[in-house]
Amino acid sequence: MKAERQASASKPPQQTAPASADHPRTGRGETPPLLVEDKRQPVVSAPSFPAAKSAPAANNPASSRPPPARTEAEDNDYDSDDATTLGSLEFSLLYEQENHTLHCCIIRAKGLKPMDSNGLADPYVKLHLLPGASKSNKLRTKTLKNTLNPVWNETLAYYGISDEEMSRKTLRLSVSDEDKFGHNEFIGETRVALKKLKFDEKKNYNVCLERVIPVKKAVGQSRGMALYEDDVNEGEDSEDRGRILVSLLYNSQQGRLVVGVVRCAHLAAMDSNGYSDPFVKVCLKPDMGRKAKNKTQIKKKTLNPEFNEEFSYEIKHGELAKKTLDISVWDYDMGKSNDFIGGCQLGIQAKGECLKHWYECLKNKDKKIERWHVLLNDNSAQFED
Repeated sequence: MKAERQASASKPPQQTAPASADHPRTGRGETPPLLVEDKRQPVVSAPSFPAAKSAPAANNPASSRPPPARTEAEDNDYDSDDATTLGSLEFSLLYEQENHTLHCCIIRAKGLKPMDSNGLADPYVKLHLLPGASKSNKLRTKTLKNTLNPVWNETLAYYGISDEEMSRKTLRLSVSDEDKFGHNEFIGETRVALKKLKFDEKKNYNVCLERVIPVKKAVGQSRGMALYEDDVNEGEDSEDRGRILVSLLYNSQQGRLVVGVVRCAHLAAMDSNGYSDPFVKVCLKPDMGRKAKNKTQIKKKTLNPEFNEEFSYEIKHGELAKKTLDISVWDYDMGKSNDFIGGCQLGIQAKGECLKHWYECLKNKDKKIERWHVLLNDNSAQFED
């Protein structure tokens, strides 16, 4: 009560200042009112400023500015979860329907979370198509050193992506910090459902990175937004080991089937150096003899080889309906047995794109038809080395 009376009665600042300096006893009694006034100032700002012109003169401009500064600091404290402190990623996506190619341009990141002791990071971006657990689904940018605001302007491409895959696949973009002396550290990620893209139209994104908590999925569910790499491994019988671009043409004048091996993309790495030495085998069966088997040249140390080789088979058009075309990709190992990477079968007994490609070849004589096919490793026994 005395403190309140003294604070209300001593309006002029001259009485409060000398009292605290000359009389230590009154100084003890008057220090609480000064603290009370300081506490009340942010609440009652208008009446408190004119009443204390001399003592808080230095606090006057500061008292009007700190409230917004404090609220910003408080907001940062309250919002300092992973969703706002991991940084943002800017990129663009374009799906070319005619070429079945998904172009991913990684532009830059801003305000990444510091991961190294120097307060910086060595960031890179990794792309991963979900669902799908194979290494062939993963692409990555180069690593930029000592920066929290990296600018890549790097375009990565997925080849052989069908319209059907675009309707069900999800693209995961994750940013990590490269560490030469330890494990690379995950910073954050974002995911895009590819069905939201309009074909042949570029779409720009600028999103905040998130740290998704891995949740075990129920068997049979494959909604990309909730899947993690470890989860995708569960329940999958066959693994996507890459893509191959094949051309088919039936030459009616020569009575020959011409099979073209154009290129492969995103092959699985079979060697310890992170690459493969791939070559392709083509076999038309059954009952075609030794002439049925052909193979391409070996391409060294690559996961995206270009072959541009053609093989022809003398056969009547009516017999094609009874035949199956085996296409397999292998990794060459000197002095050892070659490693099977993946394969596909084209024919009347095939399914999906393989059946469609074979049927179009039979229906359209003298017309070269190119199609991308997924390489699977579910049954390597049917492909002979």
